[in-house]
Order: sequence, then C-alpha cells, then structure tokens
Amino acid sequence: MKIAVIGSKGLPPRQGGIEHHCAEIYHRIAAKGHEVTVFARSSYINWLFNVPFFHKDVRISTLGSVPRLGFNSAFFYKDVQIASLPSVPLRGIDALVNSGLAATIASLRQFDIIHFHALGPAIFSWLPRLVNSKAKVVVTCHGIDWQRAKWGKLSTHLIKFGEKATVRYAHEIGVVSEDLGTYFQKKYNRQTTYISNAPSHYSQSDPAFPFGKSQGLAPGRYLLFLGRLVPEKQPDLLIRAFQKLLPIDWKLVFVGGISDTWDYYMQLRRLSNLNPNILFMGELQGERLAEIVRGAGLFILPSKIEGLPLALLEAMQEGIPVLASDLPVHRQLLGSNRGVLFKEGNVDHCAQTLDWAIQNPTLMQQMANRATEYVQQHHNWDSIAENWLALYEKLIGVSSFVKSPIP
Repeated sequence: MKIAVIGSKGLPPRQGGIEHHCAEIYHRIAAKGHEVTVFARSSYINWLFNVPFFHKDVRISTLGSVPRLGFNSAFFYKDVQIASLPSVPLRGIDALVNSGLAATIASLRQFDIIHFHALGPAIFSWLPRLVNSKAKVVVTCHGIDWQRAKWGKLSTHLIKFGEKATVRYAHEIGVVSEDLGTYFQKKYNRQTTYISNAPSHYSQSDPAFPFGKSQGLAPGRYLLFLGRLVPEKQPDLLIRAFQKLLPIDWKLVFVGGISDTWDYYMQLRRLSNLNPNILFMGELQGERLAEIVRGAGLFILPSKIEGLPLALLEAMQEGIPVLASDLPVHRQLLGSNRGVLFKEGNVDHCAQTLDWAIQNPTLMQQMANRATEYVQQHHNWDSIAENWLALYEKLIGVSSFVKSPIP
C-alpha cells in the first residue's frame, strides 16, 4: 500500500501534536512493509538538519550529504520517506502553499491513500478526487482550528473552507476525540471514525534533577504549563491565577515556544511583572524536557480549545497530578477521579482549585496514579497504528497484507 501524508511540518518531530502523531503512527505502518511518504516544509527540515539530534533514525536516500533541501528532495526517518517541498516564509501562507504542492504531487502519483492532517491542509482534499480516481482521501481533524486566536480573518475563512471540503470530499474523516466526532455529527450529520492519540515516551532523565536545580527549581514545588504560548491555551489565565494565589515556595514554569504569536508572548512577560517565581524556559528537548516534566508538582492546562492534548496525556502517563479546564475532551480524559477540573476562563475558580490541589497532595497523587493506569489501557500507539491501517485497508478494499520492509 502506498500512503501520502499531507499537513505535517515534517519529521522528525520538534514541537507540535500533529508531528508527534505522524511520527508515532507512520513508522509503525512502514515497518509492516507499506510505503509512506510524508510531504514536509523545507523551512522545517532545514532547521532540523542544523540540530545535533536530527541524524538519529535518519537515512539519506537521494542525497549523498546533507545540503539545504530543495524541491522534492527526500530522506528516510524510521523507514518513512520525507519529501521536502519549498516553503514561503509568510504566516499562514507557508502551510497553504506546501499543502497545495503536496496535494498536486500526490494526486499525480500512484498513491492508494492520501491522508490530510488538520482542516487547513484539507482545503485541497478535492484535488485527488478530481485527478486520481484510485486514491482514497482521508482527513484527520485534530481540532477545530479556525477557532484558534492566532489566525487572521483570511486564514480563518480558509480553514472553515477546509472543514467544508473535508465533509464533502473525504472518503473518511478521522477524529482524535469523541467531542470532535460529536461536532461533525451535529453540524454536518457526517459520521466520523474516532481513533485516539497516545502520549510519547520521554527520554531518561537524571533523578538528581541537575538542570532543574540550575534554574532555581525544587522537585515537586512548581506548576508546569507545557505547550505553545498561544491565546487559546490561556497561559495568561494561569499567570493571573498564580499571581492571585501566590502559593508559598511554589513557582510557575512555562515550557514551550511561540507560534506566530510574538506580541502575545510579550503580553505574558508584562503580565508576569518580573515575578521571579514565574519562569519562561522556552522549548526544551530530550533529557531536559523529561527532567522538568517529571519534577513538576502539578501539571496545568487551562485551554479553551483542544483536540486531544498530547502534553496532557504525557503528564498523565508520567504520574504527574493534573489540573485542567473543564473542556469536554479534558472531562473525557480525566473523568471524575483522574485529575481536577476548573471552570474554563474563570481566574478565581482556577486559583481556588489550584489552592485545593496544593493543600491535598495525597489525593492528587492518587488521582495521578489512576490517570497513569487509564493511559496505559486506553492510549497505545501500537493499537492506534493498527486501527489506522485497518481503516486504510477497508477503504481500498483489501484484507491485511504485508510486503517486505523498505531496505
């Protein structure tokens, strides 16, 4: 089976739920002998070639060295072919141009499945239906992206058009949470297939906590926000709640980069008012990220929009007590006894809930232990990859088959 993947910035994953999602699923499918091509943005790939960890699990195919990648250059990451396409360094335009090029190339080649990830790239889901009668079109909705505050009016309209194109042209729509399936059912009377996400596994980390100590942190005595610093995740609400509560001997740590939201990031810095107990650590990778996550006393996700948050699943997997806004997807994950919910957008309730959690560490750890068991039982990448492969095979009308692995 030949599978084209459109909508990911590229692999290996750096930051972003879609990239991690694709990294986990497609190398498992490729390992069964299927040919998977992920169309990537050259801006993302060029950055990765300049970082030390990039070369792990990477095999150059058409290139004898590692130059800046040009049009349709390729390499392999864990037996998944990564095809780099040109980028346009303009906000919103980069993803649109890359998706259009990828959809055009994929439509002209003999792919069995053309899989779009996210509603924006799916604006081109009509193209394979027009050009390639053989390929089956799949779209995964990772979240209702047009609701995100970072997009301007034009981008918002384009993403809404992508949503409508998805409903009209996709042979199958995948959703990563039950709430997203309900959205498509209620708004479009369109059935979807729910296949969840799962957390990635962090690197090993030093239990002596050297990096955290170098940043002035003490294990178990800081609140952790992990994710992009964007308005819909409401890190500003968390800062306000922390400033309101001012818990003794606790710090608030933000780990994550920005996403076309520099002005918002500067607002957060001003809102923190130079409080030495509020730390912005930027993006972390590998052992440092693992150390900071595992050392957290509480993980907090105050978002007003989420598809299925991998950072939350990762915290649950690691046994970190969790507080989250009461979104439907958070209620799905945390239930009534795997974490604590507070009213979305309500600073006072967030501060009250945070205070209760700090005062009740034993109860919070019991919830965290149940959360870890839940993730192990319900969110497994091997099972998820098998479910996607079964869906692909159903769409092209074949029973399960395995070819020789890619050499």
